[in-house]
Parts: sequence; structure tokens; C-alpha cells
Amino acid sequence: MRYAGLTDEPAKRKRQRSSPDDFRVMQQFTCEASAQQWLRRMLGQRYEDDSSGKGWKYGYTFSSRR
Repeated sequence: MRYAGLTDEPAKRKRQRSSPDDFRVMQQFTCEASAQQWLRRMLGQRYEDDSSGKGWKYGYTFSSRR
């Protein structure tokens, strides 16, 4: 599964997700509206929502193997 989410603390979020090798900060945002628009685009590309992060300044992705 591929996940996308928003956070203000990407390093902390990566640790919370057990430091996946492919964890990437994809974009930095200056307003919440842009961040939410990015997240909607990612969800439209078949990413799952990783909404447990707090904030919206950074958009990140990672995958999880089953």
C-alpha cells in the first residue's frame, strides 16, 4: 500500500511509521489550502490517507509492505 499525508514534523512522522526506507517529503506548503489540494490529488492517484499526522506544512509519502 502507498500512503500520503500532511504533517508539520516530518522526521517525527517518519519515526512513528517505523522509518520506512521510501519515506519522502514531497512538497512544502505555505498555506493549508494548497496542502489539502495536494493531498486530494495524491488520494486521486490511489494513495491511502495517512491522516494521523498533525499539521499541514509538509506533504509526504511512503509505502508499507504486507
